[in-house]
Amino acid sequence: MAWTAISTRNETLPIVRGGWLDALRFIVAGLIILHHFQGAGPVALAEGLHPVFERGGFLLTNFFLIDSGYVLMRVYGASVAAGRMSAGGFFLKRYLRVLPAHLLMGLGLVALIVVGGAMGFSPRAPEWFRWDQLWAQLSLTQAFGVPGGYGWNAPSWSISALIGCYLVFPWLLKGVMRLGPWSVLALGVGGYLAANQLSWSLFGYPIYQMPMGYGFIRALPLFGLGVALAWFAQKVWISPKLAGWGGIGAALLLAFVQYFDKHALVSLACISVIILAAGATPTPRPSKWVEKAAQVSFSMFITNEVVRIAWFGVANVAIARLALPVGAQWALWVGGVIAAFAFAWAFHFVIDNPIQTRIRSWLKGRSRRPGGVTQPVVSLEG
Repeated sequence: MAWTAISTRNETLPIVRGGWLDALRFIVAGLIILHHFQGAGPVALAEGLHPVFERGGFLLTNFFLIDSGYVLMRVYGASVAAGRMSAGGFFLKRYLRVLPAHLLMGLGLVALIVVGGAMGFSPRAPEWFRWDQLWAQLSLTQAFGVPGGYGWNAPSWSISALIGCYLVFPWLLKGVMRLGPWSVLALGVGGYLAANQLSWSLFGYPIYQMPMGYGFIRALPLFGLGVALAWFAQKVWISPKLAGWGGIGAALLLAFVQYFDKHALVSLACISVIILAAGATPTPRPSKWVEKAAQVSFSMFITNEVVRIAWFGVANVAIARLALPVGAQWALWVGGVIAAFAFAWAFHFVIDNPIQTRIRSWLKGRSRRPGGVTQPVVSLEG
C-alpha cells in the first residue's frame, strides 16, 4: 500500500531529543501545574475563566499515560524485543527513574506537615494528610487496590499505575510485534473502547473515572493505546505536511470541544492524533533548550503538589492575618506558579539529575557480563 500521504514503504522518522515530542512533554507538565494551582487563587480559574481548567486533570492525565506508552515503545521496544535489555532490566531502569524523586517529595511533605504542626500551623484540609494513607503512597502501591494512598502527594497515583504498566510492557511488546501496524492500531483503539464499555457495564461510570485506588485499571488501556500508536508510527510513514496539519487540527478541535463538555472519546482521539503528529513531524534543528525542558518535566510533575501545599500554606496565613486585598492575593498566586516552575528546575539539576547519573552508572556496571563484555544499555530516557 502506498498513498501520497501515508505509506508502509517509506522509512519512518526516528524520534529525537529537542523535537516536538519533547516540547509537548514540557507544555503538558506546565499545564498540569496550572491545573493543580487553578483553585488556589481568589477565584478558581475554572469559575472565572473556563471549566476546562478543572477538566484539565482528565485531559492531561490521559496525555501523560498515552505518551508514556508511545515514548517507551519507541525508545525501548527494539532493545527489549531483541533481548539486549531484559524485562527485569527494563523494569528496574524505569522503577529507579521514578522512585528516588517520589520518595524525596513524599518525605519532604511529611517533614513539612510535622514541622508546621510543631510551630502551630495545621493544614486547612487535614483529611488529605492522614497517616494511615501515607505508606501505600510512599511504596507506590496505591493504584493496585492497596488500602491507603489518598492525599499527601496525590498525583503520584499515576506513577504507581505506570509501574504496573512497566511490568506489563514486555508482554504487550510480544503481542504487538506479531501483528501489522493497522491491526495493532485497531487493537489499541478497540482495547480502550472495550475497557471503557466494560467499566460502564460493571460500575456505571467510564474508565477514566476509575478511583485512584484502582488507577492501574484506568492506566493500562491508555498505556496500551500509546504502545499501539508507537508501533503504527514505526511502520507507517506519514507525510510531514499531513502530520503538521493533522496535529494543528486536532489541537484546535480539542480546545473547541472543551467549551461544551468533556467529550471524552473525542478528546482522546485528538490527543492520540497530536502525539502521532508530533512523532511524525521532522525536527531539522533539535533545540537543546527544548530537550532540557522535557527532561525537567518529570520534576515538574512530581514536585508541584508539594510546592503548592507549602506555598499556599504560608500565603493563606498571610492573607488572613494581613487582610490582603484581591490584587495582592493574585500576586501571591502568580508567585506560587513561578515558584513551582523554579523549584522543579532546581530539583532536577541539583538533586534528581545527579541521583539518576549515579543510578545509570550502577546499571551499566550491573549489565556487564562476567567476561567483561557490556550489554548495550539504552541511554535515551523516556
